[in-house]
Amino acid sequence: MITEIAQIDVKPGTEAEFENGVKQAVSLFKRAKGCRGMELRRSIEKPSRYRLFVGWDTVENHTVDFRGSADFQEWRKLVAHCFASPPDVEHVTEVVRGF
Repeated sequence: MITEIAQIDVKPGTEAEFENGVKQAVSLFKRAKGCRGMELRRSIEKPSRYRLFVGWDTVENHTVDFRGSADFQEWRKLVAHCFASPPDVEHVTEVVRGF
């Protein structure tokens, strides 16, 4: 499994709106090809910073299948207006599991 990690900085004052948009988007991710789960975490030190973690079977499930879908466009409509800057996205794979 591949994990997409998106660091998302939102405009101060839009945090609740952003979180609501992500909640609304759960169904979009749930039906995306190869998507195994998603979660959003908020920074304690920087409350306008979030990290979105999405599990995918393959990188292409995210970069080709999801990004090329109408659901991706809907996802962006729900949240993009809250972005302070474009999200910083990378894909990682587990190499060590401690416990």
